[in-house]
Amino acid sequence: MSDNAIEIRGLRKVYGGQHGQPPKEALKGVDLDIPRGSVFGLLGPNGAGKSTLINILAGLVVKTEGSVRIWGFDQDVNPRQSRASIGVMPQELNLDPFFTPRGALEVQAGLYGVPKSQRRADEILRLVGLQDKAEAYARTLSGGMRRRLLLGKALVHQPHILVLDEPTAGVDIELRQMLWENVRMLNRQGMTIILTTHYLEEAEEMCDEIAIINQGTLVARDTTANLLGSIDAKTMIIQPDHPPAQLPQAEGVEVSTRPGGAIALSYHARQTSAEAVLAAVHAAGIRIRDVKTEEADLQDVFLELTRSR
Repeated sequence: MSDNAIEIRGLRKVYGGQHGQPPKEALKGVDLDIPRGSVFGLLGPNGAGKSTLINILAGLVVKTEGSVRIWGFDQDVNPRQSRASIGVMPQELNLDPFFTPRGALEVQAGLYGVPKSQRRADEILRLVGLQDKAEAYARTLSGGMRRRLLLGKALVHQPHILVLDEPTAGVDIELRQMLWENVRMLNRQGMTIILTTHYLEEAEEMCDEIAIINQGTLVARDTTANLLGSIDAKTMIIQPDHPPAQLPQAEGVEVSTRPGGAIALSYHARQTSAEAVLAAVHAAGIRIRDVKTEEADLQDVFLELTRSR
């Protein structure tokens, strides 16, 4: 058995042009493996192809070309088994307003063919913190409660893989923490998690590995640690002893000011040494009261890989 939860080869999706517009190629031959048991981040700017990829995995969009295997099942040969292996928590709050949480979970379980004796509506309601709202109409639930219900719906058939599409978009800090606690618990139990998010600090904290898609193409795929290490951008923060008459200047160094009078000097370590940066500070007649450095984060990696492509 493969060590991968998902194996994608040569995946293309072309949407037909409308109203005289040319066809749009949303995915351009993507190859991607997602390891079993991982928390895997799928990142990219708006329109990059992330949603198309997720919808293909969920069986909601038909691919144009390529192959997809989900938990070892070929999506074309074993569509039912592949779909049963994955649960998707969508970004949109698409709930029937006249269903209760318990009713919504029961219907969802029925759609997946889960026998009544094996349904776990009450267990899932407790997991997502909705046991007290089990009989309330969905239209009366807050936005955060609806998002929790979407998570519950994605879990009714006990999938091996859980896809979270922007799960914390527009939610408060308390709900965000609860969602991540649930995700960590599910992952500890062996579930593979695929996360898309615009909150890059969340991806940096949560994900073992990350893939970045831009304009339908996979531009990076590595462990989070390796991606962070691939960018040598650094920022030295200088707190001067007194307001300087002039700012430092040095080739390859971008200088800016920060609140409180601090001076930020951004540079690439492979091109410019820290000694050269400090020499420029001293050449400007600046006496240093305090100094610290900031390493590159996932946002720097993301911008580096997507801005020029």
